[in-house]
Amino acid sequence: MSQGGTSQFQEVIRQELELSVKKELEKILSTAPLNESEHTKKDLEGFQKLFHRFLQEKGPSVDWGKIQRPPEDSIQPYEKIKARGLPDNISSVLNKLVVVKLNGGLGTSMGCKGPKSLIGVRNENTFLDLTVQQIEHLNKTYNTDVPLVLMNSFNTDEDTKKILQKYSHCRVKIYTFNQSRYPRINKESLLPVAKDVSYSGENTEAWYPPGHGDIYASFYNSGLLDTLIGEGKEYIFVSNIDNLGATVDLYILNHLMNPPNGKRCEFVMEVTNKTRADVKGGTLTQYEGKLRLVEIAQVPKAHVDEFKSVSKFKIFNTNNLWISLAAVKRLQEENAIDMEIIVNPKTLDGGLNVIQLETAVGAAIKSFENSLGINVPRSRFLPVKTTSDLLLVMSNLYSLNAGSLTMSEKREFPTVPLVKLGSSFTKVQDYLRRFESIPDMLELDHLTVSGDVTFGKNVSLKGTVIIIANHGDRIDIPPGAVLENKIVSGNLRILDH
Repeated sequence: MSQGGTSQFQEVIRQELELSVKKELEKILSTAPLNESEHTKKDLEGFQKLFHRFLQEKGPSVDWGKIQRPPEDSIQPYEKIKARGLPDNISSVLNKLVVVKLNGGLGTSMGCKGPKSLIGVRNENTFLDLTVQQIEHLNKTYNTDVPLVLMNSFNTDEDTKKILQKYSHCRVKIYTFNQSRYPRINKESLLPVAKDVSYSGENTEAWYPPGHGDIYASFYNSGLLDTLIGEGKEYIFVSNIDNLGATVDLYILNHLMNPPNGKRCEFVMEVTNKTRADVKGGTLTQYEGKLRLVEIAQVPKAHVDEFKSVSKFKIFNTNNLWISLAAVKRLQEENAIDMEIIVNPKTLDGGLNVIQLETAVGAAIKSFENSLGINVPRSRFLPVKTTSDLLLVMSNLYSLNAGSLTMSEKREFPTVPLVKLGSSFTKVQDYLRRFESIPDMLELDHLTVSGDVTFGKNVSLKGTVIIIANHGDRIDIPPGAVLENKIVSGNLRILDH
């Protein structure tokens, strides 16, 4: 078959597939109750657009040869932004801000049921508690009215709303909206797995929230975007709710509202220097004359090692973003927000292979005017993805003040220790059971723990500590032990008598 014939054949197949998917989505929509029909229709239309693009675009979505280092002035050092100081009217600047937290994730990777934001991280405080405390502190200090907006998913909405009642006396207005709900598709047939709109029973795994890139459409569709613009709000500060370093930074906000050259940025991405732990993080590049976020999934296989190189791509995206509300409204109405599709393969409990199509919020940077990267200190990136991260933020490495964690002044060097806890610590409840109290980690560089290990009260860890209990063995670190540059292996049982 000639080249033209092949592509013609593929086009016919593609059109047939789109038609089949359209019919399936219509069937699903027909099962929606009247009060949900409009909402479901919007979700399925959004999915259809994404699916259409997925069929059109094949292979990695960047041409490696076009990737260039960003121009010097397109990524500013934070020190330079901070050196400008703050204006007298910082309160009126703050009143233009809305804090948005991405709250769609479940705590499943840490063995928890329900929203991740409700996991206790410090002195019984959850991620959500700390966020509310931070904003309340801002509002009280500057006599302002900065609201908090939570982007929930259908997985987290109900549980989150129940909890919000406890903040009714706080000085923070809290709004929520839901991101879209898209159908997962069968990897072989590329047809939706869902048979109707319900997400219980056999349909439980048929739906997914399509990544945080969905924020633009769902924020706009919820009507909340217009409400906030009507209240005089101009910028949103967006971050992951599990990033405890993502607090409101007044210097960055001032730079946005009072730019030195008089021309406002519509989009600012906070980036920070890569370490060996961040080699997979998305990086900012110059691409076809615009700043562009490139993620590892978009990189052609032959260039993945180059992408991971700390010397060539020195920074990565923290997902702390400052975005103009008016620009979001404009681009949404022009249908001009362009984000690369992330294809995320999953295997359902029954063994069925599916794919879910997602987008990332930072990928839209190229659609906005006058975008900027700001290279911020590492302290603004403190995500808690695993119990190893949880150990760091619960320890005396950090002090807690008005909901914000700051590195203890008693630590002599500002880098965070590398902590690797083995599979016995993966679930939060197992992890908590293994520590009678959180060890002193002020002088720790590196900790690796593997196997059945427990820690007594008031243990001190310094330098490099490696503790390995072989299969069938158990190690109990005694109360008050000081381990400095030690490897502990074998079997160490301490029994009460």
